[in-house]
Amino acid sequence: MAIKNFIGPSRRKFLARAIKATLGFGLLIAFLKRKDLMAESKKLYKIYSPREKHWVGDGFYVSTMFSMHDNENHYLSPFILLDHAAPMEFAPTDKKLGVGEHPHRGFETVTFAIQGKIDHRDSGGGGGTISSGGVQWMTAGSGVVHEEFHSKDFSQKGGVFEMVQLWVNLPAKDKMTTPRYQSMNKEDFPSLKLNEGKTELKIIAGEYHGKSGPALTHTPMNIFEVFHKSEGRLDLNFNEQTNTIIVQLKGNSKLADKTIKEGEIAVFERDGEQIQLNLDSDSHLLVLNGEPIDEPVAAYGPFVMNTRDEIRQAIDDFNAGKMGRLVEEAIKN
Repeated sequence: MAIKNFIGPSRRKFLARAIKATLGFGLLIAFLKRKDLMAESKKLYKIYSPREKHWVGDGFYVSTMFSMHDNENHYLSPFILLDHAAPMEFAPTDKKLGVGEHPHRGFETVTFAIQGKIDHRDSGGGGGTISSGGVQWMTAGSGVVHEEFHSKDFSQKGGVFEMVQLWVNLPAKDKMTTPRYQSMNKEDFPSLKLNEGKTELKIIAGEYHGKSGPALTHTPMNIFEVFHKSEGRLDLNFNEQTNTIIVQLKGNSKLADKTIKEGEIAVFERDGEQIQLNLDSDSHLLVLNGEPIDEPVAAYGPFVMNTRDEIRQAIDDFNAGKMGRLVEEAIKN
């Protein structure tokens, strides 16, 4: 017999309201506990394959994965260029290998030493050596002259060298900020063990699960380095309307039915918050996420500004020596 035959109309309405309220409260609790289940996934925009390699100086044999000249800044900003020098064996030498004195203005260079050692000097007084796992973050701002070379001891011993250099744009209000240099060793970065210890996530900038990276940034961003020992999943959550790039340094990753192969990068759309990656064993990747800088970009060589007039001014200032010069002295290793 139907339940309505045992409960009067007024009681049925009361019971319906109670059930509805209880279900609503339960759903609210479930949402608060697992709000990630409601997060919209970021959709893959494009996978970039490595481009033709070229030498930067005589020490960095790189593939430019993307640059501000690609007309896709909507999906890349605040990141405007990425060079990857894939693993390469260098024979022992007494020669100074790298790129000599050159200027920058209007952005930041971030160099990741994946394997090997890199020396840096700039006219703002910054300088030092980073080794495998280290990062140097130079804010060119109003203008500096700098140089980057393999370290003296690495060159003399030889070995496998791998690095990534990332260019990070500065907003118009910070284009002419005072230059700054940050040197960070592997030990300076907090890390988290995930997937029962199978995954290590190193926080270079930004925040993950309550831990913050040491790098100081001018706009909000997250930069992580991920090492994965065996097959498993990596869950990432970022703010809506931010840009995200995955750099697959080693191994492969899968995103739904798409595979990000070793040496490739994956670029995502701004909408959504969540990314779920299925990682192969022995994977290594960089994760770049940031709030976009939706301003005009005018770029010429080592200068990235907002207008062509500002580029011309940068050239004039460099030629007039206003960005400084490097004194002739050897870096001590």
